[in-house]
Amino acid sequence: MILISTLTPVFVAVLCVILACMWKSWHRSEESPPERSGAGKGTESRPWVDEDLQDDTEISGKENEEDDWAVAETENLPHIPYSPARYPEDKMLERSEHFYTFLNQRRSVRFISPEPVPREVIDNVIRAAEPWTFVVVADAETKHKIREIVEQEEEINYKQRMGDKWVHDLRPLRTNWVKEYLDTAPYLILVFKQTYGIMPDGKKKTHYYNEISVSISCGLLLAALQNVGLVTVTSTPLNCGPQLRVLLHRPANEKLLMLLPVGYPASDATVPDLKRKDLEDIMVFV
Repeated sequence: MILISTLTPVFVAVLCVILACMWKSWHRSEESPPERSGAGKGTESRPWVDEDLQDDTEISGKENEEDDWAVAETENLPHIPYSPARYPEDKMLERSEHFYTFLNQRRSVRFISPEPVPREVIDNVIRAAEPWTFVVVADAETKHKIREIVEQEEEINYKQRMGDKWVHDLRPLRTNWVKEYLDTAPYLILVFKQTYGIMPDGKKKTHYYNEISVSISCGLLLAALQNVGLVTVTSTPLNCGPQLRVLLHRPANEKLLMLLPVGYPASDATVPDLKRKDLEDIMVFV
């Protein structure tokens, strides 16, 4: 009995240590978030992201070692002299002011006239942009099929994928999933990026920075359209790419980046009364 009384404090101390360790272990497991399925395989899926653009843009080293990839041979690429026009400073200032005034008039227009536009004008506008894939659709039936695909997906976007905040932020623009201009515009230009090229022998050619390059091309295309007096609205319908690629018989290496309805503005066209930001709000001069 004396022995038990002497050891009781020791037993109590050991028991307290064991209970404390068990509590800490349980507390950590409660605080740690459960491991997501697919963890480590990529970022968490976001429903508003265009799944078709989640492609193999960046080619891994292992993939480059495969036999179906072409080896770049640019060591002997010839270089030629380049001497662009150089203007006096007063002329440079005049041209810069004129170009700013000209592009400052560009607006996104959703009300497009069905009035025909010369095909040659569209050809030259495409030539002004970088050489990617521009699918120009003038056929009325194909345009309507494109509209059906886009409106079906856009309704899901507005009601499910985009969320209340995004839909609320778009209300001042008075836009929704109904895209009448896809039928009325004389041309639809669908801009596809090429995640890789295909050589004449069937081998694949890596296209580095393809999305950045195609985005630059779209900017040149918008400026070229403004230059000839045509209007458009930059449309990026989420999750329409695969269906439109099949409809237009485009290969798997091409991914839809932008859809542009092109034509003259409708006689009763309106645009939101938006103002450009002041220069000091967008430029940091160091």
